[in-house]
This record gives sequence, structure tokens and C-alpha cells, in this order.
Amino acid sequence: MKNAFYAQSGGVTAVINASACGVIETARKYPGQIGKVYAGENGIIGALTENLIDTSLESEDDITALNHTPSGGFGSCRYKMKSLEENKAEYERLIEVFKAHNIGYFFYNGGGDSADTCLKVSQLSESMDYPIQAIQIPKTVDNDLPVTDNCPGFGSVAKYIAVSTLEASFDVSSMAATSTKVFVLEVMGRHAGWIAAAGGLVDDSIPVVILFPEVDFNEKAFLEKVDNNVKDFGYCTIVVSEGTKWPDGRFLAEQGTRDDFGHAQLGGAAPIVANLIKESLGYKFHWAVADYLQRAARHLASSSDVKQAYALGQAAVEMALAGKNSVMPAIIRISNKPYKWEIGFGELKDIANVEKMMPEDYISKDGFHITKKCRDYLLPLIEGENYPPYNGGLPDYVVLKKSKAEKKLPPFKI
Repeated sequence: MKNAFYAQSGGVTAVINASACGVIETARKYPGQIGKVYAGENGIIGALTENLIDTSLESEDDITALNHTPSGGFGSCRYKMKSLEENKAEYERLIEVFKAHNIGYFFYNGGGDSADTCLKVSQLSESMDYPIQAIQIPKTVDNDLPVTDNCPGFGSVAKYIAVSTLEASFDVSSMAATSTKVFVLEVMGRHAGWIAAAGGLVDDSIPVVILFPEVDFNEKAFLEKVDNNVKDFGYCTIVVSEGTKWPDGRFLAEQGTRDDFGHAQLGGAAPIVANLIKESLGYKFHWAVADYLQRAARHLASSSDVKQAYALGQAAVEMALAGKNSVMPAIIRISNKPYKWEIGFGELKDIANVEKMMPEDYISKDGFHITKKCRDYLLPLIEGENYPPYNGGLPDYVVLKKSKAEKKLPPFKI
């Protein structure tokens, strides 16, 4: 009987722990087929350094509480493993750790880069003659994974941004006669504008302008749109994606530095846009960056998002037990009204390093809002409330014990 390894990867979400809960609770239902579930401390780094958390030592109540706890209960990391050709030693180390701890199932909870790592682990296990069933569990607030209709984590971020846009617009509207006339909210989304699109879910009577990464920033048209909104409504709310670009391809917020994944370091699209308005139109403004708040807001999580995150963790274990390998369980939408979905799956070779952008027909012709088709897609994803329990006025989140398995191998430098 083989043990399982689970790891959280990349930016965490309000519901990634619900997927972890789904994995662990489901594995515990099959004691004769899956042994222990080990979790990597701080993601894949936990496997490379052999820092394995023994989840069998966590109580049933604490594992269940993961379902309503935000962020990464076992720790995540932004660590991109190089290609097999560049650094085969890292992948061989993973297999060595898996061998040492009798691990035959690899559940990797992450986005596009994680799909690539999961695929390579699957391929290497074959060449090293040590079978590993590698299954990715989708997670990304950016909603940019292919095959799946939507990604766990996105629905809750979309709900947070839609609610924040609505509430901030009420605030600006009430002050616009003598004070602030423009509010700018910067949201995540490097290449895909799914999160920014959620700002368009507010009522049409609220003047919202959205800046998408998929649409080159047209400064003249943008300023004209804002000016007209202020003249017609008295105020304007702007939702700008961090990945909004100038026509020459430069990010509005590019800082000239890059992270470990080679991505441009972003931050500051909101003040750039706000200052353009101030200099050109003279309107008083306020701006804010949603940043970690948007992806950590478990208190405002979408009920459908929580259910799907858990279901995909559960499905990953069931697919592994059914003999599947190098796949990702996925959400398949059946209908919008009523909202119905089921679990399917995709091959990792079709998912790794592929980004799903906003379809052209989801963005209005002027490039500053969403279409009805986009609204129909988004609304079911923010449906329902799934509040965590409260204690003393604050959400009652769980902190796990995270007891470690005994190390069996020499140290490994990463």
C-alpha cells in the first residue's frame, strides 16, 4: 500500500485549503488503498528538503476546519523547477524522497507552472522505473487554466472584487458633489482579465470602467470615457488589472525587475491611472490595491467556489485510485440557469504552460466593460455565501500542528 504526497503551489487562495481537505478526508476513507498523506512544508520545497508533514497526526476536526480556512495550511512557495535537461537532479531527488517514504501518489495543487512540474514528475517516474501517479488539482485566482470551465479560488476573488466595486462606488457617489469623483481599484491578473471583469457585475446604473490585459491601453479613449461618466453620473469607478499594457506591450505597472519565474514585477497600475486622470481632467481621486486582501477573503467566499475546490480534491484521490495518471480533474459546466456542473478531467500535456485568456466576445466593443455573455459566465461563480464560523467577532480559522515525518535521506541543497 502506497502513501500519498500533497503540496500547495504558488499564490494561495481563499479556498485552496478546501481542496486539501478534500484530498485528506477522501484518502482517509480508503485506509486499505492509501496509507498516509504527507504534505510538503512550503510546497514542493518540502519534498526536495524532505520536510514532510504527517497529516495522519492532525485531528479530524482540524482537517475539516481547513474547509473554511484561507491561505495555505501547509505553506506554499513560488519555486519553479527547471527543465529536466537543466536540472535533472531536482526531479531525481523527488523520486528518491518518494521512494524513501513509499509514496506512490503525487497531488499537486496549483496553476500552469504546477501542471508542468506535475507532468515532468510523471514522465521521470517512468524513466526511473518508480511509478508515481501524478495528478494536478487546479488552483488559481487568475482563472487562466485551460480545459476546466473555471478554477477554484477565482469565484471567491470575483465575489470580493464585485462586492468591493459596488461598495466603493456607493461611497464615491455619496461624496462626489464636493470631494472625490474618481476611485481606482487595482486587481490581480497578469495576462488575463478575469478578475477585473468581476468589477463589471455591478448594476448598470453604476459607472464602471474596466482595464483588461487583453486590451491595449488607449489613453485618449480612456480619459474621454472617464470624463463622460463623471459628467453624466457625477463620479466614476475604475477597475484596472495589474497586467494592463501600453500599445507597445509594456505593462503600465512594470518596475523593470523580474521574479524567479521570469515574470515582470508588477505593482502600481492604480496610481499611474489615477495620476493620468488628475493631470488630464483635474478630478480628485482615491485609489486602492486589492492585493492579498482579494485572495485571502474567506469571510466573503463564494459557496460554489468552496464546493468545487473540495470536490476537485476529492476527485483527484478517486481518479488516482481508479488508475489515472498525468491528469487534472476539471469543472465541466452543464448549464447557467440553474447553475449545474460536473467533474471531468484533462491531460496534463494539454494544460501545462497554457493560459486561457478572456474571450473577445466577453469584452464590450469599446474595450472598457463586459458583455452579457461574460456576465452569464461569471454570475454563477459568485453564487451563494459560505461563511466561516466566528469566535469573539473574528473568523475562527485553524492552525495545524504540522508534525514532521522522520527524515531518511541526506540533506539536499536547492
